[in-house]
Amino acid sequence: SRRTVIVQPRKGRFVRRGVRLKYLDPIGRFKSGNTRYYYRRDGNRVPMPDLPPDHPRFIAKYSEAHGSKPIPQSRSGTIAAGVDAYFASTDYLSLALSTRAQRRRIAEKIKRKYGRGTLRTLAAKHIRKDLFDFEPAPALNRWKVWRALGRFWFSAGLIDRSPAKDVPKPKLLKTDGFEPATREDFEAFRKFWKIGTQQRLAFELAYQTCASAVDLVALGPANVKSEWISYRRSKTKVLAESPLIDCPEWFEASPDLELCLKAAPKHMTFLTTARGRSRSEKAVSSWFSKACNKAKLDHMSLHSIRKGRAAMFRENGALPDQRMAVLGHLTESETHEYSRSANLRRIISGTEKVLNSEQSAKNA
Repeated sequence: SRRTVIVQPRKGRFVRRGVRLKYLDPIGRFKSGNTRYYYRRDGNRVPMPDLPPDHPRFIAKYSEAHGSKPIPQSRSGTIAAGVDAYFASTDYLSLALSTRAQRRRIAEKIKRKYGRGTLRTLAAKHIRKDLFDFEPAPALNRWKVWRALGRFWFSAGLIDRSPAKDVPKPKLLKTDGFEPATREDFEAFRKFWKIGTQQRLAFELAYQTCASAVDLVALGPANVKSEWISYRRSKTKVLAESPLIDCPEWFEASPDLELCLKAAPKHMTFLTTARGRSRSEKAVSSWFSKACNKAKLDHMSLHSIRKGRAAMFRENGALPDQRMAVLGHLTESETHEYSRSANLRRIISGTEKVLNSEQSAKNA
């Protein structure tokens, strides 16, 4: 949310009170750990530099933006005005922060390209033509934004019928998505990254909680209660919980997370940068992928750990409700999709029996 930042004077400056910087909108963090600010006022959206708010260059950029002329309001009845109205609606503001950021990026591009067009003359053929220039994946994301805009414009009485309704959903090539990580991958990562490193802590935290990247960076001591890690998924707002001790057999727990947490510095979040700041949700995935690459596990990622653990739960006989509780899923079908790669022999025979037969084969 937008806020006023009070900048305190730096050492050696003879100023008695802080300077108030209004209209700054904090959105995530830079890789350096500095908060990413945007100056927003009367339609202006000016990115601030990767610097602390009390830095002279930050103040200079802020002063430049604060003194700029406001962008004129979009004309009533245009697509630009409709996009602006959507940004102020509960339809948009009720979304998760990560979803809002993605929607805003795409909707702003639509506004810049078609803003002068009118809602009254917007037709399905215009949207189909817009999507035609994109590859399947970005076309699908753009289609979702057109659908969301159309629903809002219809419910707000700006149009009589959403033209996006008549636009078919872009088809994606059938793939299995992220390749699930395996037990062998987990052991290889543990062998390369020792306890005491942030990379190992991130792995063990992802292994134990199955949290996605955006939720993983937010986890901290405040999420630990009565030997359980609990959090609400930012995407669905569903409560997810994982045990720390006395874990059921199907969980296939590891004692290493406790050792990693004891070796980690005390902070409000478990994962921190070298400068002692919380890790950015936007940078943590690439940071962890680099750690996997160094361990010669190019195919592994935070998401593949989540899918791999889902498969393990199913192999070990966990009930759908149990898997949903750990993964934070809303439906059984979603949980089943995540655990589709489960080893059928383990499901049929029981994990322990298969593991023993595999070990015997190795020793033979």
